[in-house]
Amino acid sequence: MINKNYIRLGNVRSVIRELFEYGNARKREIGEENVFDFSLGNPSVPPPEEFKQVLCELIRNTDPVQLHGYTSAQGAPQVRAAVAAYINGTFGDHVTADCIYMTCGAAAALTITLCALCNGGDEVVTFTPYFPEYAVFAAQAGATLVPVRSLPGTFDIDLAALASALTPKTKAVIINSPNNPSGVVYPEQSIRQLCALLEEHSAKTGSPVYLISDEPYRELVYGGERVPYVMDYYKNSIVCYSFSKSLSVPGERIGYIAVNKQAEGEVYAAVCGAGRSLGYVCAPSLLQFAVAKLMGRTSDISVYRRNRDRLCSALESFGYKTVRPQGAFYLFVEALEADAAAFCERAKKFELLLVPGDGFGCKGYVRIAYCVSPQMIERSLPAFKALANSYKNG
Repeated sequence: MINKNYIRLGNVRSVIRELFEYGNARKREIGEENVFDFSLGNPSVPPPEEFKQVLCELIRNTDPVQLHGYTSAQGAPQVRAAVAAYINGTFGDHVTADCIYMTCGAAAALTITLCALCNGGDEVVTFTPYFPEYAVFAAQAGATLVPVRSLPGTFDIDLAALASALTPKTKAVIINSPNNPSGVVYPEQSIRQLCALLEEHSAKTGSPVYLISDEPYRELVYGGERVPYVMDYYKNSIVCYSFSKSLSVPGERIGYIAVNKQAEGEVYAAVCGAGRSLGYVCAPSLLQFAVAKLMGRTSDISVYRRNRDRLCSALESFGYKTVRPQGAFYLFVEALEADAAAFCERAKKFELLLVPGDGFGCKGYVRIAYCVSPQMIERSLPAFKALANSYKNG
């Protein structure tokens, strides 16, 4: 018999993907300029010019057998060395090349990591709001995702709620900062307190709880915000990184896993084994060699900041309640009725495509992905105003 779980996953797309496909159909019907699609976190700014230059240089000057051939399963040694050198030079002496595993983006990195760490019946804690696919990745590892509420109003870590959620079954905690969908950056004090709590729990149970930091938005911060690096505070830490958002290359699927060299247990060996078992070996060679030359570079994220400022100011003037994001390119807004899904359905009448927060573990909110052109932001504002007025006028 065919696996019923995978049939279910294959037949039912995520809410975000369903909305994205609806938007594509609607654009064909009434014209792309008339649909205000805020569904998908797809970068709207182009990659930095250096990305194109590096690709051209590699294609012109590199032996094609090497450039397009297999690398080591965990990634080309020189690429892993470049990633390790960047991490150590930027954040501190935390990794070696043999702590780095190159992956097809952050989704593969998270899936590999959870499969490496978890046994059947283990629990993985994360904080609301959270990326819905975490539940799918945890299930693949035989674990259960345990969502823990964040502090209302700020979406910062609720340490009391976390303490209540930790059990002897807790194998890992996932954090995502800057956060998708809230854009919140966890402050250093919160990270320190989180790590102290995990150390205390690990000592009490005699088994380490691993801290996994999901970091596709690390560089997308505004106003001088600093994103604490978990390896500075906790030895049993793992970073799952993607270049998709920083370099505006989500379709290229390139990222890495970085395991703290002080982590307890044979974590890196388990990562290599999980990658082998899942078939996630030898990330795309050309992209590996390219990102090795582009560590720390970003596309022009100033566009996102301007979009954030314009959208927040306008929505607040229309009566929406927002938590102004410190990073990423998402705005998490209180729906104008208790049922966020119903609110999003009403928004469709104004050609606004918004994602209900229920799937992120937060009822009553909607996510707006403002990684769109500034022109679309401006065109959408009358629709947002009309949507708000439709509630005021009954």
